[in-house]
Amino acid sequence: MRIHFPVRSSVAATLSLLLALPPAWAQEAGAIKALNVVIIEGEGAINNVRQRVAREPIVEVTDENKKPVAGALVTFMLPGNGPSGVFANGSNTFTVATDNLGRAAARGLRLNSQPGQVPVRVNVSHQGLTASNTFTMTNAAVAAAAGIGVAKLLIILAVAGAAVTAGAVAINQSGGSATVPASIGVTPGTPTVGPPR
Repeated sequence: MRIHFPVRSSVAATLSLLLALPPAWAQEAGAIKALNVVIIEGEGAINNVRQRVAREPIVEVTDENKKPVAGALVTFMLPGNGPSGVFANGSNTFTVATDNLGRAAARGLRLNSQPGQVPVRVNVSHQGLTASNTFTMTNAAVAAAAGIGVAKLLIILAVAGAAVTAGAVAINQSGGSATVPASIGVTPGTPTVGPPR
């Protein structure tokens, strides 16, 4: 006597149901739900238009879980007129893919000579999703004071400040009877401190 179990039909029904549904790992892998654009470099940067170079804007693209998104297309856009510049490709737009850390840089940014604020727009696209962000850089005509380089100017100011402080300490310790040079000589080039000539 044979006993028949409806095993084949129930197994077939279960398999067909499982095959109709995508597995849970397939839903998680690569299923990014949202993109975020974080400005890493460039926000608030002040670029010297006399040098015609600028700090390179860098952004990071992350998903809804703050994980980096590699391979996203990032487009940097500068204004068409006014304070602006061009990228290495000679255009005011530059597109690059994010690296494994989710970062993209607009390499070779060159400024125009017009001082003022430069809004930079960033558009991102990946797997049918899009995101954008905007930040501001500033084109500034920064001049060195009286032909003195910034490093030399800082040294001169530090030496002059130390001399004034030393004089004030000497006066304070002696009750006001110490002799302090009437002025401090500061000349461009090699910093010197001494009595008036």
